[in-house]
Amino acid sequence: MTTDYQTARVALGARLRELRTETGLTGKDFADRLGWQPSKVSRLEHGKQTATEADLEAWAAAAGAPEHAADLKSRLRGLESQQRSWRRQLATGHRPVQDRYVVEYRQTATVRGYEATVIPGLFQTPGYARHLLLQNADLMGSPRDTDEAVAARMRRQEVLYEAGKLFRVLVWEGALHALICPHDVMAGQLDRLVGLIGMSTVELGIVPLGAPLGLTPKHGFWIFGEKRVIVETINTELQYDSVDDLALYGRVWDRLSEGAAHGARAHRLIARARAHLSPA
Repeated sequence: MTTDYQTARVALGARLRELRTETGLTGKDFADRLGWQPSKVSRLEHGKQTATEADLEAWAAAAGAPEHAADLKSRLRGLESQQRSWRRQLATGHRPVQDRYVVEYRQTATVRGYEATVIPGLFQTPGYARHLLLQNADLMGSPRDTDEAVAARMRRQEVLYEAGKLFRVLVWEGALHALICPHDVMAGQLDRLVGLIGMSTVELGIVPLGAPLGLTPKHGFWIFGEKRVIVETINTELQYDSVDDLALYGRVWDRLSEGAAHGARAHRLIARARAHLSPA
């Protein structure tokens, strides 16, 4: 168990204890009200046992504060499974991860995204995606199911043509110049971005180098509706769904968007990156 996980569990326990003491009941009396063993109340309050959502609903009701159940469950989700190791997710290859994202995108009407170092998977060409997936497989030591993973990533892009969808995506200009593949592949990838400008389901913004910004470019992240934020690091995928985290990442996206170029201006930035590609 990680230190962060245990710290969060102890913090949840402290909140439970606070609600219980506000009732004026001892731990034993509170356990009697719940129909539990006193030892369970003690373990939960001291962070030695992880509560279930049902436990938290019952606790809030027993404390005469059912309105706090939602907050308690949000705290529980915050400590349970907010991070997933890439090594574990990629144990059988990249395709299962790609398939999961297909489902994620199809269940969400509006997605806001930001990438600082790479062209987003939704916009990648097969050649560009292939190089990224091969590099990642080498880095993580995961199985090379590259053909299947590329095909799954391309299937993910079908959502770009579904009515009712909106993908508001920002890309840091530096990602247009990051040469992680041969020049001809990168040229095709940049042409693909140009083709996306003007699509009814896509709002593509390029955050220019040298543009005045209200904050630093930060790391990439994706906001799915108003339900969750997904952040990918080198070794971990992080998920956040608390109201505060959603609001925070929403503010970051908004500030980055303020300095982004769209339409013809974005086209010019992409064309400039393409012009910088030297002959292969």
